[in-house]
Amino acid sequence: MLDALLAKLEARLGATPANLRPLSGGCVGEVYGLEAGGERYALKVDRQQGGALAVEGRMLDYLERRTALPAPRAVAYDDGYLLMTWVEGGGGGGGELHAADLLADLHDLSADAYGFEFDTVIAALHQPNPWTPRWLDFFAEQRVVEMAKQAYDAGNLPGELLRRAERLAGRLSDWLEEPAKPGLVHGDVWSGNVMGRGGRITGFIDPALYFADPEVELAFITLFSTFGDAFFSRYAERRGLSPQFWDAKRPLYNLYPLLVHARLFGGGYVSQAGSILRRFAG
Repeated sequence: MLDALLAKLEARLGATPANLRPLSGGCVGEVYGLEAGGERYALKVDRQQGGALAVEGRMLDYLERRTALPAPRAVAYDDGYLLMTWVEGGGGGGGELHAADLLADLHDLSADAYGFEFDTVIAALHQPNPWTPRWLDFFAEQRVVEMAKQAYDAGNLPGELLRRAERLAGRLSDWLEEPAKPGLVHGDVWSGNVMGRGGRITGFIDPALYFADPEVELAFITLFSTFGDAFFSRYAERRGLSPQFWDAKRPLYNLYPLLVHARLFGGGYVSQAGSILRRFAG
């Protein structure tokens, strides 16, 4: 399969791919670096052709067309592969002030409802995005209940926690208010997805796009300590933070990525999600 794919890429690029080498990372299939025609590229390969890479390619196209967020450019893709331009720099965050400015600009992009133009993915998991007028309805059904069901169906979430998630979905308004308007979020800002060099961000990779309450992105950033105080101070200068962010929004919004990780890995992520569900769902 790889030989046939390289032949396809040679026809697409007009140059012979060379110096193919495996890279670490990648929730979907294999990741490689390569060179062709004097340019460097990153290549993802999904031998199962599950379709997640085509969705990622469409998200990168959207970022290139509609935003100023630095990200790889999708050169070519289908259900089995994604070829992207190379992003210089290393992972692990850094460039906190630059990141705050970039994400504040991204979050300023709005839509008439919550959701997205098409369903996206987080890791390789289906992320449904039907246009929904109210954020609390969208977050309840398309994030909390949806991912709790995925984790339950995978055998990683006990039925008791699924029932608490369903109960919480009807009670979010006890703690949260509707945001002023939707904002576009990257959706998966952890340190491994942030490339930087010299105190500047060179690219955000592996997007999981949708229009949301932008503070769902900020909560995720706290979950894995992607950025620290400098980031939040700068972001607050640009867009402000709601009074309920640290006490209520942060744990409630982090329920979704914890359920994602419970679906993927089980283990301690189930316990962390359970603690939030017991606190807020009773």
